[in-house]
Amino acid sequence: MLVHSRKGKWVAWVLFLVLFLPLFALPLLVILAASFATNWSSVLPSGFTTGHYDAATRGEALQALTTSLVTALTASLLALAVGTWAALAASGLKRRQRRFLDALFVLPVAVPSVVVGLAILVAFSKPPLLLNGTRSIVILAHAVLVTAFAYQSVSAAIARLDPAYEQTAASLGARPSHVLWRVKLPLLLPSLTAAAGLCFGLSMGELSATMMLYPPDWTPLPVLIYAATDRGALFAGSALAVVLMTATLIALLAVSRVRTKASYR
Repeated sequence: MLVHSRKGKWVAWVLFLVLFLPLFALPLLVILAASFATNWSSVLPSGFTTGHYDAATRGEALQALTTSLVTALTASLLALAVGTWAALAASGLKRRQRRFLDALFVLPVAVPSVVVGLAILVAFSKPPLLLNGTRSIVILAHAVLVTAFAYQSVSAAIARLDPAYEQTAASLGARPSHVLWRVKLPLLLPSLTAAAGLCFGLSMGELSATMMLYPPDWTPLPVLIYAATDRGALFAGSALAVVLMTATLIALLAVSRVRTKASYR
């Protein structure tokens, strides 16, 4: 910690608990309690049942979870490929050109995601690129929204790389492609896995653009959660939200483990 005195550490911990519990932990705990509840008692859920999870882990809900996982995985891989390629290309550009490329990739997250969804809907609703009503347009929208995070993460990692590794490999006669695949990308692997995890987590929770684009046969879990709470099924929606959080955390923990192994290679 940045605070070295014992009194300062206690103050820091108290401030952390005072801010963390009501702002972050308490809402999630209420959602968890509501997912097992049968009714509301005063301001808190009460009663106990596991029936909400029976519905949240089968049928339409299970299909929606699978849809979210496939969408997030595919969009994350696309975003990572495009973002890494762009970051590697930007590292060789002049400062003004690099700033323009930075602004171009940040643009989708600088505007509301519903605007991005509308733009994609308009752009791909007519031939020759007719994607409206398909699962591809949902995956494309997610990829567009998260590519900026992949690009910025990899760009920051490239800026921290010691150029001596590349220079040494080049001085030994290694071709540029060999330097890229055998030197640069392995050094970037921890940052690549971190970027992939960030993109995956953001895609799993994306709702605004998805609501404008998803076809009936490709309904992600956040849309199902919104639909459940919108019709008043708050407890069922809470169970779906817990399932979404759990699946996302498991995936992120797996990515974190891969990143840790990559860091020690």
